[in-house]
Amino acid sequence: AVLGDKVSEKDVVDVRYRGKQKPYIYIAYNKPKEIVTHSAQKGEKEIKHVVGIKDVYPIGRLDKDSHGLIILTNDGRITERLLGPTQKHEKEYLVKTKEKLRSSFKEKMEKGVKIESEFTAPCKVKILNDQTFKIILTEGKKHQIRRMCVALFQEVADLQRIRIMNIELGTLPVGQFRNIEGEELQTFLQSLDLA
Repeated sequence: AVLGDKVSEKDVVDVRYRGKQKPYIYIAYNKPKEIVTHSAQKGEKEIKHVVGIKDVYPIGRLDKDSHGLIILTNDGRITERLLGPTQKHEKEYLVKTKEKLRSSFKEKMEKGVKIESEFTAPCKVKILNDQTFKIILTEGKKHQIRRMCVALFQEVADLQRIRIMNIELGTLPVGQFRNIEGEELQTFLQSLDLA
């Protein structure tokens, strides 16, 4: 086959055996601030350089100024099933703001916020104190939480992802990782229609 070949419904496609399939690896990593997910610029550190596990890559992004849970894997099937625009998988964040939250903040965030020319999808917000809240999103626009906060006259002081679907950050120390396995992995893969 060459690039550009077309396949019709009547064609039979055979894939040649390329040797034993490497086992899939799934890792929960607590990304520190100042580490970039990928495409590091001069002077920046990238996840793949600090974790030291060969052949795994991060699923999705977590910006340089944010920290917390990111999933690393060698399973290419996951990316679209977790992050695709039609997917509605939950991601939970703990957010601290620089100023006291306004009384209407929760209600306005949950409805969806206008960012440039479009509205964000409805989300769930739990206010923890005057300057801290948890938010559960089912979409992932670039710098979404920071931009939503700015639209509601708030500035983010700290942003930590604490959960992706059923995978929780828990007490995993900053800069450390753990394998996702057993029942936790089964639930995760089933939710992505991979088990």
